[in-house]
Amino acid sequence: MAPTRNPQFDKAHIEAKLKAWFGLERVLWLKHGDLLGDDTDGHIDTVARFCDASTIAYQACDDAKDAHYEDLKAMEAELQALRQANGEPYKLVPLPLPTAIFDETGKRLPAGYPNFLIMNGAVLVPTYGVETDAEALRRLVPCFPGREVIGVDCRTLIHQYGSLHCVTMQIPSAAA
Repeated sequence: MAPTRNPQFDKAHIEAKLKAWFGLERVLWLKHGDLLGDDTDGHIDTVARFCDASTIAYQACDDAKDAHYEDLKAMEAELQALRQANGEPYKLVPLPLPTAIFDETGKRLPAGYPNFLIMNGAVLVPTYGVETDAEALRRLVPCFPGREVIGVDCRTLIHQYGSLHCVTMQIPSAAA
């Protein structure tokens, strides 16, 4: 929970509201997983996503020299500790961390692969014109049988601190 988001509510209150609004039985929480440059206070869609009820794809980092390493390793441990309602662990699919992308001022942008968009017949996955793009797509293909996994160049979007899932979440009221 970020102190800047709904600070008047505690965790129990937020869980109760989510359960009531969406008919949930459980709410899973992660304390780690912030990406540098993220201006959303850690929206989950930037670091970990359900592919199906038992599979979670997540932003991993294997480079101990990268600034994300410790926090993403801590998130990975949290994900490994989570259990499905039946007590089984989730199938976890680590996605490679894209090569660092910076804005014109030198600020690192929150590039990651979990910000994909699931739609009828396809999954659109953000790509950034870096060597890890192909590996991320390869790892996601088995997670979505019956859907085509398609990379979409999101270099322009990431410079505005978002990606595919982010830009498809809201429809302005004027468009209704």
